[in-house]
Amino acid sequence: MPAHDAPPAAAHEPARPWDVSVRARTALDAFEHLVGGIGTAILALIMLLWLVFTAAACLFGAGLFLVPGTLRALRAVAGRERVRLSRWGPEVIGPGPSPTGLRQAVADPATRREVGWVASHALLGTVLGLVGLTLPLTSATDAAFPLWWSFVPPSEATPSLGLWTVTDWPGAFAVSLLGIGWFAVTLAVAPGMARLQAWPGRRLLTPPPGTDLVTRVAELTATRAAALDAHATELRRIERALHDGTQNRLVAVTVLLGASRRAVSRGSADADALLERAQDAAEQALAELRAVVRGILPPVLADRSLTDALSGLAGSCPVPCRVDADVEGRFAASVEATAYFVVAEALTNVARHSGARSASVTVRHRDGRLWLRVTDDGRGGADEHRGSGLAGIRKRVEALDGVLTLASPPGGPTTLEAGLPCGS
Repeated sequence: MPAHDAPPAAAHEPARPWDVSVRARTALDAFEHLVGGIGTAILALIMLLWLVFTAAACLFGAGLFLVPGTLRALRAVAGRERVRLSRWGPEVIGPGPSPTGLRQAVADPATRREVGWVASHALLGTVLGLVGLTLPLTSATDAAFPLWWSFVPPSEATPSLGLWTVTDWPGAFAVSLLGIGWFAVTLAVAPGMARLQAWPGRRLLTPPPGTDLVTRVAELTATRAAALDAHATELRRIERALHDGTQNRLVAVTVLLGASRRAVSRGSADADALLERAQDAAEQALAELRAVVRGILPPVLADRSLTDALSGLAGSCPVPCRVDADVEGRFAASVEATAYFVVAEALTNVARHSGARSASVTVRHRDGRLWLRVTDDGRGGADEHRGSGLAGIRKRVEALDGVLTLASPPGGPTTLEAGLPCGS
């Protein structure tokens, strides 16, 4: 093969395992996880002591009252470790709500695995985390030994492990070389220590094989049911609007036209008044029909953009409302229609129930979702179980496999946030 046809060898060489910069970055990432592991290990240690106390109290009967809270705390502590592990590898899915009684907890495999994780991580996670923090400090202290050893009493001029007492400069530089050696050891063992610290969580806190698939199937089944329910609710709303409004207006038009026709045949002077009333009824029917159509898919969404549509909602809201939308491009019609519905219903609730002086709508596109946040400075206390339309908002959002959160403490403020998957 001619020389100019041969590919450059360096372009295909794998990264050398002794590349110091790569090792340093890997070690730094490992130290970050070791420090985070110390935090969850301390929580696990506290949880372990509380489990022992609760178990001892159950022998006398009093601990039975502590069981529900203890199980919730156990699930919460394990949940923190699941979140930490999910940031450093495959997502660790939680098992759902915790058991409420001792018998349920004993029969629940997830709870038994969480107890095993608490016992192992409380010891292993703490020890590995402390060692992981000590190694870089030891390396730095010994590497800088020539800079400070002459300023301390002779009895304290020793390496970090106190192996010998330094009395001269050659000994000081020997300690510095030892520090460099500790640094190399740190780079080599830190990633393995981080993996070992995470091993109990990966082993005990992950669901059994197939659980995530079963959970996802259950979620999709619930989402499909919610979508069908939301669709049926929307059809009932349209039918009710057409039946109670537009249909009655058209019946009135028919009656008035018939009466005016008879009046014309009799030569009565009431024909013009009846025709005028029929025209008014027809115009009202047309206005109501347009309102129904706008409720299905507002024309401004198709003609302009979601930002313009939401600005129109804010402009027509009785409460002063500010829109902060930072999105580019268009989204699926179902996503934009749902976003419009969420904001419209939320602002309607603000105007009717909150007593707010101002409101704001924030729209962002990140992580493959369209995020909507509606905030007001009203009295708070919103509850989706009290028929305020919030349950309908949740159904519409979950029908698209979205998420909805509501924070409305008494006294306010109220914040409603919805995340709609938009596939980009």
